[in-house]
Amino acid sequence: MKVTDLPQHWEEEKKAMERTHEYNLRLPLEDAARVAALAELYPDRSESDILNDMIAAALDDLVSKGPLKERLASKT
Repeated sequence: MKVTDLPQHWEEEKKAMERTHEYNLRLPLEDAARVAALAELYPDRSESDILNDMIAAALDDLVSKGPLKERLASKT
């Protein structure tokens, strides 16, 4: 999924997902405010859901393009 596809994804019905690892993430205040604003725009999605989707989309993009494609694809 591309990052630009996320708003459409967030409009769809939320599906349950198993989370197998937990991270503690510190964001700059401006980025945290943006995540909070997205969660307000999509009330069925928590800030954690928004962040999970954004990270997954960014990782998908890295694996599918660019010089990291081969290196990251071999790690998954």
